[in-house]
Amino acid sequence: MNTEQEALKMPRLDQPLAIQTCNLAFRWPGQTAVLHFPDIALPQGQHLFLHGPSGSGKSSLLGLLAGMQRPISGSIKLLGCHLDTLSASARDRFRADHAGVIFQQFNLVPYLSAMANTLLPCRLSRLRKERSTTAPEQAAETLLTHLGITRDHWYRYVGQLSIGQQQRVAAARALIGAPELILADEPTSALDTDNRDRFLDLLLDLARERNSSVVFVSHDQALARHFDQRLNLEARP
Repeated sequence: MNTEQEALKMPRLDQPLAIQTCNLAFRWPGQTAVLHFPDIALPQGQHLFLHGPSGSGKSSLLGLLAGMQRPISGSIKLLGCHLDTLSASARDRFRADHAGVIFQQFNLVPYLSAMANTLLPCRLSRLRKERSTTAPEQAAETLLTHLGITRDHWYRYVGQLSIGQQQRVAAARALIGAPELILADEPTSALDTDNRDRFLDLLLDLARERNSSVVFVSHDQALARHFDQRLNLEARP
């Protein structure tokens, strides 16, 4: 797989790194093709825009950074922690405490309301609850309001919401509790232009306020100008 790294800012020696990968490779079970990824050195508080065509490995790379898969070779260091050496349960705990993930398929709990889905990270992680600058319920209300989810939708089951509304609830869930890392897989694909811009402004404003780092996967290269670093993954031949 050919790769191209654009507008890469070399970190200063005194900058702590949010993400550092080296010689990373991954293969899906039952497949022979191996995905090789370029090294990443993303300073804390900076943001990475990840783009490329379908099949280039964008979601696979995000899954590795989220600790949902383990590489076949290479290393992943997040916030000073060697993620690739942890057990599956330890990776799950690290993700719950330190990473907000916006999944491409949302992964909302269908029998919970929009509010209950948003509050899940603070109920599953003591650290996320403690980092919330206000009571979790108030933080959830603020996030849902900023993302255009009106009060009359807060206590509806998420299956009763539109696809765009579900995507915004997934974003609110990822943002609550001020995680140090935000990993977003096509988070604006179901949003119209106004809601896309509102979401991106909120995401990056909150990240700057809390010195969080963002890895943002999108096909929409018009969004790349908002990010400190850009990484293009080209399709495998």
